Amino acid sequence: MTDSTSTSALNGRVALITGGAKRIGNAIARALHGAGAQVVIHYRSSKQGADALVAELNDRRASSALALCCDLLDTAALPALVTQTLQRFGRLDILVNNASSFYPTPVGTITERNWDELVGSNLKAPLFLAQAAAPALRAARGLIINMVDIHAQRPLPEHTVYSVAKAGLVTLTKSLARELGPEVRVNGIAPGPVLWPEHEMSAALQQEIIDKTALKRTGAPDDIARAALFFAKDAPYVTGQILAIDGGRSIGW
Repeated sequence: MTDSTSTSALNGRVALITGGAKRIGNAIARALHGAGAQVVIHYRSSKQGADALVAELNDRRASSALALCCDLLDTAALPALVTQTLQRFGRLDILVNNASSFYPTPVGTITERNWDELVGSNLKAPLFLAQAAAPALRAARGLIINMVDIHAQRPLPEHTVYSVAKAGLVTLTKSLARELGPEVRVNGIAPGPVLWPEHEMSAALQQEIIDKTALKRTGAPDDIARAALFFAKDAPYVTGQILAIDGGRSIGW
């Protein structure tokens, strides 16, 4: 997000963003920080990126950012992310479940490891991290944002396990909104063609996807970050909802 969009709306708030070192997580972390929040950048293997982002944010505002390493598949380690956040900043207002594994699993090739990795990162970790964070979020009357996917609505070919996990995350979002209300709001963001997968995708397939959007173009990570800011700043009466940021892709299935 540019400096022109920065405000002090989130001054005194603390946000924990999983997978915050790169891609969409990085954009969300920058946006929340730019609006005044203190941010905790979770990473698993992207230490260099996380440390660089934290150093940059702390240069802008001293002692406002922290990097924490954790394997989200290790359920027993998740409460420590919350504990370390509280030890550093004293509160937790916003949890962004952004970290995600994504790769194809054509039927006939699916292994139990695929299931454990994809469901673990996209559904199990958000559940158990939300559970660990719930007391602090309740105390702060806070917010959970789950990064879903438009393919939770219509499965992506050859990505059966991923699509199932994201569909489960939609229901988890709504379930948590019911369970944690009225103190905690819980919403989801469902990106469309915003960033291409890190594994190879042909230019022809990319263009085919773009052509199926109503806006005939890709989005950008900042589009997702703006949606996160909307939930954090401007949506006090919104919970249990999934907001598609997809250029109209999901109306043209």
